[in-house]
Parts: sequence; structure tokens; C-alpha cells
Amino acid sequence: MFKAFIAGCAGPALSDEERAFFADARPWGLILFRRNVESPAQVAALTAAFRAVVGEDAAVLVDQEGGRVQRLREPHWPSYPAAARLGALPDAERLIELSARLMAADLLALGVDVDCLPVLDTPIEGAHDVIGDRAYARAPDEVARLGAAAARGLMRGGVMPVMKHIPGHGRACADSHLELPVVSAGRAELARDFAPFQANAGLPAAMTAHVVYQALDPTAPATQSPVVVRDIVRGNIGFDGLLMTDDLSMKALTGSFAERTRKCFAAGLDLALHCNGDLAEAREVAEAAPDLAGKALDRVQAARAAVARERARGLQHFDAEEARRTLAAALA
Repeated sequence: MFKAFIAGCAGPALSDEERAFFADARPWGLILFRRNVESPAQVAALTAAFRAVVGEDAAVLVDQEGGRVQRLREPHWPSYPAAARLGALPDAERLIELSARLMAADLLALGVDVDCLPVLDTPIEGAHDVIGDRAYARAPDEVARLGAAAARGLMRGGVMPVMKHIPGHGRACADSHLELPVVSAGRAELARDFAPFQANAGLPAAMTAHVVYQALDPTAPATQSPVVVRDIVRGNIGFDGLLMTDDLSMKALTGSFAERTRKCFAAGLDLALHCNGDLAEAREVAEAAPDLAGKALDRVQAARAAVARERARGLQHFDAEEARRTLAAALA
């Protein structure tokens, strides 16, 4: 049985200490960063080694958005444009789906089966640029439509999409990697931020925002707020899929890692995400995380089934080289 958390590792190969920790703690997933990536053969060996330790049903995740946020880069992998650049092109929806389908092909060849994409945040004027060009557009309906295309491309390529950062990071005036953003907007204004997530509530997985919404719950960021998870994410937005935290090691959160983890599960999340590869922190997360069982396990299985169904629809001939030429021509 897996435990309900996702871990990072320190380098391009698992150390003996990491292998022992993963064998004992059995995290559901491993998330990769630039420090873990050297070459295709090396990444494939790393993902295989992780699954050999914890089980073949384990997930491997990455943030491969394009633009500023892509862990796999040249010379071994293509460089993909930022969401905003694609969103501004004629025929953006088709090109975004194509780009995501190509990313999925890159990832699946390495044993990576989950991509933390699409970003469904809608930036507003004056917000911090931590989202910026990671967003597809400035209009919620466009963000919804174009984000759906990215998710469709990933799923047709056999990769699970994770929409982020639910219920919306676009109006935050701080970077949650560095401090806790507090949003003072009222419920009517926040409805605009929720809209892209509502439109995509049927997607299989989502990642929460480390943001306090004063109009919803002034006492806790969404990641740790039972009110936001129950009333907004599960209620107003209508998302009943697999719900994971953003990285627990971000400075927006405080307290020990055990405390951070317990608060997230008490709020109603399914999975805790710890990214930085610090084993001391990861051990605290593992100890505080429950077994992956019950409704959370049901959601994992439903998410995988949704990807399998969409991949079956995408099994018609797909010429990756032709798709890359099409994308390059549109960007020229």
C-alpha cells in the first residue's frame, strides 16, 4: 500500500539512503526537478529505479509547462513556448493541444506519467508575476478553453494533467514560494478566478494554492483550509477529482513539516507534495501522511482511468515530427 504523499530526490540517481526511505515509506509518487535531469537514459533509469523500490503503480510527476517552467530542456528535449505566447497565436486551441501532446510524448518515453499542467490561474493587473506568462490569457473563459486543450493533449498522449492552482492564484500580490499571499477580494471578484476551474471540474487532478482568501477563510491558506476545500473546491467549483497540495516546503507555509502535512489532510486533501529532496523533512511528511486508501485511492484510480479513456481516443496516427514542424511554423 502506498502512503498519500509525493516526494522529491536530491540528484540524478537515488542514493542508498533514499532507496531505503522510499522502500519503507512507499510514497505514491516521485516529482522531478532540474537537479534530477541530465539525459534521457539517465531520467528513464531514475524513474525505473523509483518504481522498482516502491511498486510499478507509482506515479512520476514533473512541472513541464513551457516557458519559464520546464524541467526538461535543450539539448536533450525541445524547448516549449510559454502558455501566454501560445494563447496569443491564431488557432491557439489547436496549437496548445499539439504542444501538450508533444510534451506527453517526451515525458512518457522517460517513465513520467503526470504533468503539473495546465495552469488555470487568471492574472489581474498589478498581481505578482509568479503566474504572469504561465497563464494562457487574461480572460477567464479563454483560460478555461485553452487550459482544456492542454489537458486534452496530455491525456491523449497518456499523461495525467494536474490543473493548478485551485481555486486561483492569479490575483495574488506575492510569490507563495517566498511568502504567504493574502487576497482581499470579495466573493464576487473571486468568482472570476474560480471560473476556469469550474469549466474544467471534470479533469482528473488538481493542485491547491498556498493563498489566503480573506473573504472565504482568513485563518488559513486554501491548502490547509477545510472551508475552502469543502465549500469552494468541492462545492462551488464542483471538483471531485484527485486533490494534491502545492509544495509543502514553500515559505508560504509555517510550522514543522509534520504539522503542515496534518493540516492539509485535515482540510480534506488527498495527497501531500514535498519537492526539495530533503530527507529529514520528507520523513516528517511520510510519518504524518495517511495510507492512500478510501476516497483518495478511489480518486487515484478514477484519474488513471480517465487518462486511459482519453488516450484510447488519441490512438489514431500521430506523427510527432509533423506536429513539431506545425508548431515551429506557427511560432516563426
